[in-house]
Amino acid sequence: MAGKKAKFALTDFFNNLFNNFGKIVFTNLLFAVPLAVLVTAFYFLDSALKLNGYFILMLSIIPLSPFFAGVTLVTSRLARGKENVDVFKTFIEGIKNNWKRFLIHGVITYFAVIFSYFSIRLYSALISQPNADSFFLVMLYVCLIISIIIAVAFLFIFFYVPSMTVTFDLSLKNIYKNSALMSFGELKHNIIATFGLFIIVLFCATILIFVGNTDSSIALIITTAILMFVLVPALASYVINASVYPGMYNLMTEKEKRSKKIDKKMDNRRKGQFIDEEDEENNIADEFLDLDVEENKDGDEYIFYNGKMVKRSVIIKMKKEREKAEGKSDESKTR
Repeated sequence: MAGKKAKFALTDFFNNLFNNFGKIVFTNLLFAVPLAVLVTAFYFLDSALKLNGYFILMLSIIPLSPFFAGVTLVTSRLARGKENVDVFKTFIEGIKNNWKRFLIHGVITYFAVIFSYFSIRLYSALISQPNADSFFLVMLYVCLIISIIIAVAFLFIFFYVPSMTVTFDLSLKNIYKNSALMSFGELKHNIIATFGLFIIVLFCATILIFVGNTDSSIALIITTAILMFVLVPALASYVINASVYPGMYNLMTEKEKRSKKIDKKMDNRRKGQFIDEEDEENNIADEFLDLDVEENKDGDEYIFYNGKMVKRSVIIKMKKEREKAEGKSDESKTR
């Protein structure tokens, strides 16, 4: 059954991808405009400062993040199989409604990327040094492994942060708290999303290696630009949303239902009401299920018992459901 469900999910993924491929490309082209402008601006800033540091170029992540809100909103709707998505209108809507919070996400993402990149690079360089003390070498390996685990945790958290921001009206604290919990709790979906991103990287790397064999640096630069400006960011966002969005949405809505239920019970307690409607319905059901009701009798009259009235057909249906549930329970125990 699980395999069949996974098969259907995979079929939906590819159906949505192929049916909406043009919209994904259009979304990426919309994102490519600020991408080209900002990356070029920070590249020339880095060249002017003569720092030759990735941390200057990576600063483009911060002003780019509000535009990625538009990408996230479009791809999340496409990944859910929504039809008639107006790409341009949805893209603008995503930016307009979420740019402030995505700007903060951009700052946090920037520092997460910088920390992960330079810590892994630092420990890798120290490990490769000759004549290193064995104890010191072990400690470096431990630090490198911890840095990699933290980088993966950051990656999993940022699978959820954009989608959660455009979908739910939550505080930044709750967005990051829920995303952090799902980075571990939804491990299977995170691995699926990571595998999808790996396929994208593998596809792009294959093309770039093929172009690189022509010994033309200009052709390599042009090919890289085409992949980034036409396909990669929006496709990556689609893959992530298709992998993690359903689980995230179900968990968040169930959590909201439970929260509302608790709030309602607390409100009832403040009003002096100690029996909730749901508990009362369950008590009614239990009372009537103990009655002997003729199943073959004509008509569907009301049965009055202990001050309450319920239709005979409803009682019969409830009794059958309980018998069925008890039968399954007994069957599972014998196994």
